Amino acid sequence: MDDINFFDKVYQVARLIPVGRVTSYGAIASYLGTKGSSRMVGYALQAAGKVVPKVPAHRVVNRQGLLTAKFHFGGNLMAELLESEGVKVIDDQVQDFKTVFWDPNIELAL
Repeated sequence: MDDINFFDKVYQVARLIPVGRVTSYGAIASYLGTKGSSRMVGYALQAAGKVVPKVPAHRVVNRQGLLTAKFHFGGNLMAELLESEGVKVIDDQVQDFKTVFWDPNIELAL
């Protein structure tokens, strides 16, 4: 991954998040070795709308399971996409967050 830019690294990790699971901006940043760059992960995902292949940015939430990026999706689309994958969302909060949380540092460990 050393020869690609940060945004592309974020997209590669986000594409690995399984359907029905979520991760956080900080977890992606930590996996990429840039622990303090969760905001940059958010910027990358905000810019992912026209990236091909598609990036499931709706599966990335804040460290408490809140849909902080929902306004970038318009209306309730982020919650609707998560719910269509089996993730329960109430008042912009992922329910059973610890159960559906996908940690790339654990799941992608070599």
